[in-house]
Amino acid sequence: MKVTEDVFLSSLCQQSPAMHSDNSAKGKGSIKNPHLSPATMDAFSSKDMALRAQKKILSSMATKSSVQMFIDDTTSEILDELYRVSKEYSGNKSEAQKVIKDLIKIAVKIGLLFRNNRFSTAELGVATDFKKKLHQGAMTAISFYEVDFTFDQAVMEELLTSCRDLLLKLVNTHLTPKSHGRINHVFNHYSNPELLTKLYEPGGAFRPNLTKICKGLNKLVEDGTI
Repeated sequence: MKVTEDVFLSSLCQQSPAMHSDNSAKGKGSIKNPHLSPATMDAFSSKDMALRAQKKILSSMATKSSVQMFIDDTTSEILDELYRVSKEYSGNKSEAQKVIKDLIKIAVKIGLLFRNNRFSTAELGVATDFKKKLHQGAMTAISFYEVDFTFDQAVMEELLTSCRDLLLKLVNTHLTPKSHGRINHVFNHYSNPELLTKLYEPGGAFRPNLTKICKGLNKLVEDGTI
């Protein structure tokens, strides 16, 4: 039987009395996040977006400490740079925010599935394959950055597509078609050949962003995160 996000997350929330107690003590109004002002939106923060996304997923009962277990500081910095690249490339701030928001939602939901042991042995094998492919993708991205004119669009596109397909396979029986669409949205966006070419253009406008992205990826690789 297919388990949807709503059923899974509902059962998760019902099993978390500590969260319910914390929410009751603070009062309903204290957990709401005000709409961001234009000035705040310009100073985009993936960490803040992750906090809002997880609170929404857990019916506004998650704490900041719990969301940081899914989105750490280094990952947040990478996501911030990916947002800036997307915004400048597309010229569409709303679309850039949506891509990152979709990515964060998927990361949080998969993190919750792992935390609650929802994956079968076979699915854990798929997760291992995904992590290996993600590691390969990170190492390749760093290598292309460190050595000018070695960027191969086809190689990068294939790695991202493989990661997407493995992720879709992993969550196939756990998440709804809407979440599958979010996965496709994120990977299709960042595997865009023209975007990748612009990102890796030596001396190009996105070079400072790529430098920060690869610095973050290198740290995640060294830490064994990916």
